[in-house]
Amino acid sequence: MIRIKSTRPGFGPSGFKAEVVADVLNDALHGGARIYAIAGLQGAGKSTLAAQVAALARERGLRVATLSIDDVYLGRRERQRLARDVHPLLVTRGPPGTHDLALACDTLDALRAGSAVRLPRFDKPGDRRLPPSRWPTARAVDLVLFDGWCLKVPPETSAQLRDPVNPLERDEDPDGIWRRWCNERLGEDYPALWTQLDRLLWLQPPDFAPVAHWRWQQEQAMRARHPGQVGMTRAEVGRFVQHFERVSRQAMRTLPAIADRTLALDARRRVRP
Repeated sequence: MIRIKSTRPGFGPSGFKAEVVADVLNDALHGGARIYAIAGLQGAGKSTLAAQVAALARERGLRVATLSIDDVYLGRRERQRLARDVHPLLVTRGPPGTHDLALACDTLDALRAGSAVRLPRFDKPGDRRLPPSRWPTARAVDLVLFDGWCLKVPPETSAQLRDPVNPLERDEDPDGIWRRWCNERLGEDYPALWTQLDRLLWLQPPDFAPVAHWRWQQEQAMRARHPGQVGMTRAEVGRFVQHFERVSRQAMRTLPAIADRTLALDARRRVRP
């Protein structure tokens, strides 16, 4: 796998620098990818980068669709069933096992075939998938940009799962039921989605420490876009991020060797030299 290092700053108030965006688009086009995946931890800028690459591609006359693994979250009612039947922590969206993988695969299949397809969208403030009547339609696209936080992350071993990685696991999953179930889903269910991805770019953070701050910045931006919605407090964001820490650390350990390209970020989300 190729590790790309850049001397250019990569992320500013309006997103990634133009040179980085152009480089990523060229990678997608020169690699012949129909479905180009961008993986990164919460707040790393993967959706921002996907949107910027899509905009540049459209300027070049390409037909582009964007989709995120966040768009195929299970709704709250379905997660409540999982919380009741498997473990209470599954009420929280995002960890492996809380996505509609069939919907994701069917959507990517249709996009690859050039069919007209409605693109799922999830209302995060409302914690619900929008009705299909509100999904945008894509037709005969040249390129699909698919982003997600856990793309192609392999499952952990039983030994790795044994000890909790944070207070959430220690206090709310002392028997390891939740983390083992999520790990099983990651290893058994998600590879069907991973096979759909032609090429993978990984945004590697310096470590896990900045993620809570990045996610808090996302929360503030969401509040600004939806002033009538009640968001999370900073303490709630800190707890929320703990749901993702285990798989995030596994991603940092493994994806540099799995991804086709890696961009290393600093704590301010700038591409590191």
